[in-house]
Amino acid sequence: MSAAAARRPVVPMLAAPAPAQVVLGGLLGDALAANRHGRLSRFIVDETSPAIALFDPAHAACNHEGDWYGEHAGKWLYAAAKAAARSGDAALRAHVERVADHLVALQDADGYLGNYAAERRFTRPQPPKPETWDGAPTLRTWDIWTHTYLVLGLLETHRHFPAPRYLAAAARIGDLCLHALTDGGIDITTLGNHHGMSATVLLDAAVELHLATSEEKYLQLALRVLEQADAHLRLALLTRALAGADASEIGTGKAYQLLWNLVGLAKLHRATGEPRYLRAVEMMWDNIRNHHLTLGGGPWGGVAHRSREVFNPAGVFSPYGYVETCSTLSWIQLNRELFAITGQARFVEEIERSAYNDLLGAQAPDGEDWCYYVFANGRRVHTTYWRCCKSSGAMALEELPALAWSLWDDGISVNLYGPSQATLPVAGAGEVGFEQVTDYPFDGRIRIRVSPRQPAEFVVRLRIPAWAQQISVAVNGEAQTQSVPVAGEFLALTRRWAEGDEIALAFPLRPQLHRRTHRNVQESRAPDGTPVRQEVLRLDWCALTRGPLVYATGLIDGFKIEETLRLPATPEEAWMETLPASAPDAAPAIRLSPEGRAPLLFSPYYAVGDRRDGSWRLTWMSLSPELRTA
Repeated sequence: MSAAAARRPVVPMLAAPAPAQVVLGGLLGDALAANRHGRLSRFIVDETSPAIALFDPAHAACNHEGDWYGEHAGKWLYAAAKAAARSGDAALRAHVERVADHLVALQDADGYLGNYAAERRFTRPQPPKPETWDGAPTLRTWDIWTHTYLVLGLLETHRHFPAPRYLAAAARIGDLCLHALTDGGIDITTLGNHHGMSATVLLDAAVELHLATSEEKYLQLALRVLEQADAHLRLALLTRALAGADASEIGTGKAYQLLWNLVGLAKLHRATGEPRYLRAVEMMWDNIRNHHLTLGGGPWGGVAHRSREVFNPAGVFSPYGYVETCSTLSWIQLNRELFAITGQARFVEEIERSAYNDLLGAQAPDGEDWCYYVFANGRRVHTTYWRCCKSSGAMALEELPALAWSLWDDGISVNLYGPSQATLPVAGAGEVGFEQVTDYPFDGRIRIRVSPRQPAEFVVRLRIPAWAQQISVAVNGEAQTQSVPVAGEFLALTRRWAEGDEIALAFPLRPQLHRRTHRNVQESRAPDGTPVRQEVLRLDWCALTRGPLVYATGLIDGFKIEETLRLPATPEEAWMETLPASAPDAAPAIRLSPEGRAPLLFSPYYAVGDRRDGSWRLTWMSLSPELRTA
């Protein structure tokens, strides 16, 4: 790639609104409120909070452990700064600035801001010993990982509460990393486990530093990280992605780290315009979307692996796979970046699916407790104090307000459906107020009120969900015929908008049956040489969705963790019935009436068991075997 290409910025066709410009209500708004009052207001408040006390020089000087606990500081800064900015929460802002100031004051002159003893810092070469089974160096360290999150946290704090000291501290970390990977002779893949993927996430922070400062050296840092990552035989991030590798084949296939590396690669494309980077990311996105997501939009794996958090090979299916909440965060962020680059509706559709299902399904109502893992079929377990996923879930929720609506060169787009309000600076129209009035995702009827200060022409893009059928769109009561809604795309409405204009959308929500199969086929030849394929294993499963929501049930008959169903041969509407909601803001239940047993009652996955620790959720039901010929 030429130096000129490396400096060529990509101008995005759309932008995210500022945090205070969007207010989410409904399910997502409730989750955000719980997050702010719970995790973000309680976990860290000042320098005495355990997650910040780790950085005290006396403590750090004695830290020879291989833990990841230092990551929480940067993660909390990132999420809490967003929450304080969007909500105007003065107390939370004060906590953010106090903690950021404390960390800046602890930074060494060379830029180091970690929580490790001198001999365990990322600036020291690792012993040249064989890596362990999971691709970890002999002396495992999360030092570069912690610094990456500190850069992102400080930059996010500076973005919302500008102060030169925050940007300068983040830049000094970048300078130290650049020195270590060049003059310092450090190979970044030796600094983190999973064949370096836990260290090469620095790619994300390096590009963010370049975008924040316009300094060429941080772009060079990003390119250096990618070069070293691609040179590692087991990692080869760019080369393997472009060759069509399955996600399970890159590094160890660790979902969280791989997805975060792809976030950095997508940002590097935005900074350089290099088409190979985008092609690699999109190829991996297709692979993960097609083979490695739960019905609820969470990246899953871990079945029959020594690690619970790695992708399984494509073609493997199990309802008992692990979805790490950290991976759901990175999947949402990857879709955020691809949407910013392409403007394609499919990426925000994936964000909505993940948010309403596996993300909400991991959060407890108190906003403090989170599941480390969620399972399509399995027990809900709220995780312990230091676990990474409690901070990752909080981060993921804080991404959503800026993704609900987007600013385009010629108007806006509505990306996430649900009650919300937005005041957006629309090109050629000044500030325009928008409001979604709806019971979505429980009801598919949506009204969007448009309130410009004065009449103006601009485009309102409406995301048409991929699952939607028999869609209707009207403006001020008149059906829109200027363009045909296409499921999975944006519908663009161009007109001169005036105060009081109202868009009415209707996406009929009907139960939909999904089927999955896990099978194994042996291939051989008959004596005459004819190919023979024999199916030696087949397990069939079914699950239910209604609109964007995945549905599940609790323990069958109050005690069974599995049930085999025999589905009737009659039309689905005869044995899948949507029941009226028990309250105006409640979700309708679905009653499934299989043959040979009492009906089963399904409710939205996220809500099963009232989100109590220890409750069971069963999404996939096994189907009775059928006689098949080989």
